Amino acid sequence: MKAVRLLIIGAGSRGTTYASLARPNEARVVGVAEPRDAWRERMAEAHAVPPANVTRDWRELASRVKLADAVVIATPDRLHVEPAIAFARKGYHVLLEKPMASDEDGCRRIVTAVLDAGVVFAVCHVLRYTPYSRRITELVEGGAIGDVVSVQHLEPVGYWHQAHSYVRGNWRREDLASSMLLAKCCHDLDWIRYLVGARCTTVQSFGSLRHFRAGQGPPHAARRCLDCPAESGCPYSAVKIYLGRVAGGQTGWPVDILVPEVTEASVLEALHTGPYGRCVYGCDNDVVDHQIVNMLFEGGPTASVTMIGFTEADHRQTRIFGTRGQLVGDGRTIRRFDFLTDRWEVSEAGAADPSILGGHGGGDAGLMEAFVDAVRHGDQHRVLSGPEESLESHMMAFAAERSRIENRVVPMEELLGGTEE
Repeated sequence: MKAVRLLIIGAGSRGTTYASLARPNEARVVGVAEPRDAWRERMAEAHAVPPANVTRDWRELASRVKLADAVVIATPDRLHVEPAIAFARKGYHVLLEKPMASDEDGCRRIVTAVLDAGVVFAVCHVLRYTPYSRRITELVEGGAIGDVVSVQHLEPVGYWHQAHSYVRGNWRREDLASSMLLAKCCHDLDWIRYLVGARCTTVQSFGSLRHFRAGQGPPHAARRCLDCPAESGCPYSAVKIYLGRVAGGQTGWPVDILVPEVTEASVLEALHTGPYGRCVYGCDNDVVDHQIVNMLFEGGPTASVTMIGFTEADHRQTRIFGTRGQLVGDGRTIRRFDFLTDRWEVSEAGAADPSILGGHGGGDAGLMEAFVDAVRHGDQHRVLSGPEESLESHMMAFAAERSRIENRVVPMEELLGGTEE
């Protein structure tokens, strides 16, 4: 059977990750579009992409006669809608980085386009594809804790990850990307919807930008960490977060976001001149640094999500409460307490690192394997979430933001009124 041919639109961190998983899944990259020269050339060289299929603008590839089976869209959040619709209409199967789009209308337009085109479509809800998730789902669906009554989920973003991505980085401003909840936790909400197995009916949320703003920093803080007299006492110091990692031999994420070729000199220059060297109390960020979301599902189950930037960069932690027991998981280990026996059982759900550095606990690889398999067989059901399900879980995030901003409980029927183009 021939390898599935892929176009990669966006050769940044996520695009590079999915491209690297092509070969193990009998797929190959045959085209790449990326406006940044170094990133584009690096991917083209790594995958021996024909020069004619290496472009700065995805529109050039989309305008041609169809030259691949599928496309991976890993552009910035606000640049998802146009390429997703264009490639779907051209007949490409679509793997789309989360979030689908930065607004409700964009999500609806994408879903309408892929349904009209009849192509395989998957959003990168990587949490569904880990061995850990599969094991928890098996336990829940097998009745190991009876009926699910409530879910308590913690997303401990991590103090340095918050500073890197949501204060200094690409997701710091809603007008440039999306709300932080949508960017960071749309797949957490999707995973909870997957676990509960029922539609969400009502959402309530609270949160704010509490700390990373003017007036919260030390007196006499400089605009850049390299010039700051308080740098050595600041946990959010760019010197610590980036140069400290380089000194320890780490050249991958997050350091490689600053520069394509990581050296001490190149990172130092980036901290002198680029956005990642700025003081966290003097950036132009506006997304929240903490948020909670409460949800009610059909039939009565409830769930809560806490997204918090003021933690160790730890793994997601989940408690699932049922009528006959409870499950406690941390991305690796699952503990089950049985009400009948009054005993705990512990199982290891895989040794993979659940963080982004470890491929989300096998979720990245599992997603790519499922998507390539679905494309090969033309079978949407071989991926774990279709367009309508992805739309629903995204609308949960939009409902949460509506609740947080308007200070009210939001019924999901307000947002799930259709998918018109």
